[in-house]
Amino acid sequence: CSAIDACESSNGGCSSKAECRRTTPGNRACVCSAGYTGDGIVCLEINPCLVNNGGCDRNAECTQTGPNQAVCNCLKGYSGDGKTCTYISLCSQNNGGCSEFAVCNDTELTERTCTCKPNYTGDGFKCRGNIFQELLRNSNTSRFYFHLEVLSIRDISGSGPFTLFVPHTDVLNSDPRVKDWIAKGVMAQVLRYHMVGCASLLYKDLTAITNITSLHGDLIHISYSQNSLVLNNKAEIILSDAVGTNGVIHVINQILVP
Repeated sequence: CSAIDACESSNGGCSSKAECRRTTPGNRACVCSAGYTGDGIVCLEINPCLVNNGGCDRNAECTQTGPNQAVCNCLKGYSGDGKTCTYISLCSQNNGGCSEFAVCNDTELTERTCTCKPNYTGDGFKCRGNIFQELLRNSNTSRFYFHLEVLSIRDISGSGPFTLFVPHTDVLNSDPRVKDWIAKGVMAQVLRYHMVGCASLLYKDLTAITNITSLHGDLIHISYSQNSLVLNNKAEIILSDAVGTNGVIHVINQILVP
């Protein structure tokens, strides 16, 4: 007589995901393979993500890849290997995309707010100080600032409000009359003719005005035609509404002469 091998046929009736082990003649035991669980007759894949998030960080997603196998990936807004995930502060890099003159505050995942610092105005992404400071920061108006500095003109550094019509830097650099005005000592008068006190006039406000008085004392005539604002029938506003804490700057393409 020979012993009957209970595992010889059809894996002994065990699951295809189980090992059939001979015990005594004619008997066997079914043991689920690694990565599976059950009684051996029925074996199911073990999903490690169902227990303790598969060992992943609580701010990570566990994804099953096979029997008792999984990968961990940090959720959006976090960085790491999945086992450990660290919150990414949007404000920690490049001030969160806010202006250099703004305060960045993390509010929630992938969200932040930008708020201009005291003495600055804007939406947080673009913040401006007083218009005297802003003249220097913008290459289109920096030459005007230079002339104000040389002549120690501080009219527009006060609380305002002011409206400035600033000849473009290229115009101030190329107009030969500028040297003559400096030599004759009248450059300060020319500069003040581009300043208006007691009002912060935006482009839309200027379209409804025909005359305004400059800090020099002379009138500036304003006309609006063909979607353009023109001063004294010759100088066109080419850039407008640079709003600062104490006024607004408009860039013009010619120098106004009192």
